[in-house]
Amino acid sequence: MIRLTRRALLPSLTAAALVAFKPVRAQPDGDLGQPLTKLYAGLEAAMRAGSTTSFAERFKALAPAVDGAFDLPTVLKVSVGLRWDSMNPADQARLIEAFRRFTIATYVANFDKYDGERFQVLPGARDLGADRVVQTEIVSATGDRIRLDYVMRDDAGVWKAVDVLLDGSISRVAVQRSDFRKILARGDADALIDSLRRKIVDLSNGALKS
Repeated sequence: MIRLTRRALLPSLTAAALVAFKPVRAQPDGDLGQPLTKLYAGLEAAMRAGSTTSFAERFKALAPAVDGAFDLPTVLKVSVGLRWDSMNPADQARLIEAFRRFTIATYVANFDKYDGERFQVLPGARDLGADRVVQTEIVSATGDRIRLDYVMRDDAGVWKAVDVLLDGSISRVAVQRSDFRKILARGDADALIDSLRRKIVDLSNGALKS
């Protein structure tokens, strides 16, 4: 069963950047959709494993697909904003690792049971400056559809997602940026790391301690 809300999956764009897409191309590049295809294969495998496999085992199995699909350091840097540059490298490294574990745990928690869903990476990709936007759908057994668009960025020939748009417009990074900056306004990197670690424990029902 998929438990998706407008905040559930919110794995680098400003709100203004979400307007004015260029026309859809006929077919996305093969390499462009490949990380998403692998991500969805990993999610389906995790869902099929369900409660017969521990949260920690599903986390370990899904981690490579999430790492391959997302440029998590870029997502985190944009979500943190200007405070990022003032953090020392050790704090940045600890924060990246906590954010990575939080992102993977979020997917494991939200994709925890298979009920006949289908994952589709759709033809066509929109240009967004140097980035490209790939549209995908999660189709339930009853035909209900959840639209998730991925903003993909080319880094030295490797395409990875830097944002997820629910219903094609609601930016995960924008929501996350608001949450993270509220925490950082009241504290330092440790405050955000502690918040992410608590969420990891909650998402895993205590199976993951940090």
